[in-house]
Amino acid sequence: MSASAWAADGPHFPPTVEEFFPPAIAGPFVTKFTILVWFAVGILIVFFLLAYRKPRMVPTRMQWIAESIYGFNRENVANQMIGHDGVRFAAYFTTLFSFILLTNLFSIIPGIQISPNSHIAFPIVLAIISYVMFIYLGVKRYGFGAYFKKALIPPAPWYVLPLLIPIEFFSTFLVRPVTLSLRLFANMFAGHMILLVFTLGGFALLGSSAWFLKPVSILSFAMAIALTFLEFLVIVLQAYIFVILTSSYVGGALAEEH
Repeated sequence: MSASAWAADGPHFPPTVEEFFPPAIAGPFVTKFTILVWFAVGILIVFFLLAYRKPRMVPTRMQWIAESIYGFNRENVANQMIGHDGVRFAAYFTTLFSFILLTNLFSIIPGIQISPNSHIAFPIVLAIISYVMFIYLGVKRYGFGAYFKKALIPPAPWYVLPLLIPIEFFSTFLVRPVTLSLRLFANMFAGHMILLVFTLGGFALLGSSAWFLKPVSILSFAMAIALTFLEFLVIVLQAYIFVILTSSYVGGALAEEH
């Protein structure tokens, strides 16, 4: 289909919100997003298995990449946010970071061009895992009553506790999972929409019947390319932010002080 015919085709241009709800492929629970998640899991499993299949003192390129990802999460996330006790969580943080990074990268890969994280369901699942994890670790270390007392009752004068306790409960047990999921979802959704606007805008201008609008399509395509590089920075940053916040919550749950 030519650009002009595509741009003039009313039912398909501009795209609607239904683009974020692709049709089921094999039943109601298997969509493009589901397949992308499985694809990402498969890629990560194969990559790390191959990278550490025959470890060498002088690492291969694949081994070096895998060790760099793990080392970054161990030293700059686990150790810095939790301390020496954080080493045991380094593997989880590495997995979480790698998964979010890869699924975010799908949004700028030609032929895929959408991230599962631009659908709110997947960031919610990731946030729930982190939410359950830090509560479980806190309860396991201190006991149910002692952990919630530590989490909800700050070291403050008794007369301000009726104000502080609801704030602590709201911020710790309600706001954290919501903001953790919404931050990832909103950034990936917005990035996808911005790239879509400039890319489809370029095709629409190129197929316009007004000749003077056709050269403007070059500017639209150029903006789409430039914003793709910016989106790459957002992709990496969002994966890092999600993991660093998760480690911060785990560290807070395990810390002795409030």
